[in-house]
Amino acid sequence: MSRVKEFDPDAALRAAMELFWRKGYEATSMQDLVDHLGLGRGSIYGTFGNKRELYLKAVDRYGEDAREAFVSRLSGPGSGLDAVRGLVRFYVEGALADGDHKGCLMTNTAVELPADEGARRRVATGLESMETAIMGALVRARAEGELAPDKDPASLARFLVTLLQGVRVVGKTPVRERFLKDTAERALAVLD
Repeated sequence: MSRVKEFDPDAALRAAMELFWRKGYEATSMQDLVDHLGLGRGSIYGTFGNKRELYLKAVDRYGEDAREAFVSRLSGPGSGLDAVRGLVRFYVEGALADGDHKGCLMTNTAVELPADEGARRRVATGLESMETAIMGALVRARAEGELAPDKDPASLARFLVTLLQGVRVVGKTPVRERFLKDTAERALAVLD
């Protein structure tokens, strides 16, 4: 007879995601996970698999949450151009307010696990989702006459995705305030 799970797997996955996000994959040990989640190793392995599998599931959860928030921010009613500008400023404000210097779990994954195929696929999917959402807002802006007809929404979207990921990396450094605000405003000038 199998035992019934006595914990919420979703809450445990979110707790693991937070720990990985704060410490990184390599610096997080199985014992750290046991202690942070308050679960035995058997429960962790039985529900999530090994540390790598748990990490990839945590990255998936982060990606789902981030994608939902990202799309919501860009696809609402109103100006597509204002939504894109607001998104860039939101990223800068978030990076400046990040007292733990966690950055973005997706970006951290790209930097820490560049050779892991599962991690690479998840990062690529996350970046492509960002590109699609930004491009959609820019296409809407161009159709509404806010964005000049000679501006390429796809190219601008890729530029802004790269900028936003750079914001997350620089946001982890001591010089972040000096760099981020000015850089964001200069980058947004390409939309004019």
